[in-house]
Amino acid sequence: MADTSKSTVVGIERRKELPKAAPVSTLSPFDEMERMFENLLQRSWMRPFGFERPLWKEMEMPFKGKMPSMDVIDQDENILVRAEVPGVDKKDLDISVTEKTLTLKGKTSHEEKEEKGDYYRCEISRGAFSRTVTLPHEVDADQAKAVFKDGLLELTMPKMKKTNRHTVQIE
Repeated sequence: MADTSKSTVVGIERRKELPKAAPVSTLSPFDEMERMFENLLQRSWMRPFGFERPLWKEMEMPFKGKMPSMDVIDQDENILVRAEVPGVDKKDLDISVTEKTLTLKGKTSHEEKEEKGDYYRCEISRGAFSRTVTLPHEVDADQAKAVFKDGLLELTMPKMKKTNRHTVQIE
């Protein structure tokens, strides 16, 4: 009987001696150090004049969206290019074509004035863009035709050599 009481006492003592399980960390020591440095030093300290400042965002706003969207369509005998240039006058567009490239340049200018008594407001915005695309085939630049209507420019350029399309059956 004495033996059973000793084992019970020993069993209770063992429970007291067991260390508590530490929480499992999924971070390696290097990850933990990197996390500590990121919390210590903010990312903006490396770029004191970074784009996080509101002034820079205000300055870049007039230039956003000035690059025209262009579609290059490869037809059997022609290359058709459509470019969206809203707000640009026909006289402010410059188109140049070589055998393999098309360059579209343009500029915009907008001026708005308002005067009411002692109040005077004048807003001026100007911008320019230039976009060059490589054409899928050589074209005859002398025969290129351009049509501009409602902010959409369409260029039709005949190919130097006609390409024959054929379908391929999938096995």
